[in-house]
Amino acid sequence: MATERRAEVTWQGSLMEGAGTIDRVGSGAFGPLDVTWASRAEDPAGRTSPEELIAAAHASCFSMALSHALAQAGSAPQRLSTSATVTFVPGTGITAIALEVVGRVPGLDEAGFREAAEGAKNGCPVSKALAGVPEITIAARLEGE
Repeated sequence: MATERRAEVTWQGSLMEGAGTIDRVGSGAFGPLDVTWASRAEDPAGRTSPEELIAAAHASCFSMALSHALAQAGSAPQRLSTSATVTFVPGTGITAIALEVVGRVPGLDEAGFREAAEGAKNGCPVSKALAGVPEITIAARLEGE
C-alpha cells in the first residue's frame, strides 16, 4: 500500500534576501518553521534548512531500517541512537552525509552490528532517494564499545 506525505512552503523574495516558512506538514507534527538562505549557508539562528530536515529524515529512516534488520535476524535492539550530519556547500549542493549510530543490542557482537548498520545505510528508502550524494558514511558501535 503506497502512502503519500505532503508539506507546504511559502517563499517570499529573492534567494539571498528572501525568507520562507514551512507552513505545515500533512500529519500536523510540525510547522510553521522559518527557513532562509542564511539558515542554509551560515548560522541557523532558530531557523531550519532543507538539509536539516534531510538529516532528520535520514536518521529516522536509517534507524527504522536497522531496527527491522536486527529484529529479522533475531537480535532486536533495545535502543538505537542515530545522528545524521548533512554537509551543504553553497554553489555545489549536498556533498556528504555522515550517519552515526550507537546501539544496545543484546546477543550481537560489534562486527555483526556494523554489518547490519552498513546494510541499513544502503537499504533504507531515504538513502536510496539520496543516492546522488557523493558520499554517505556510517559509523556504528555498540554501547560501551
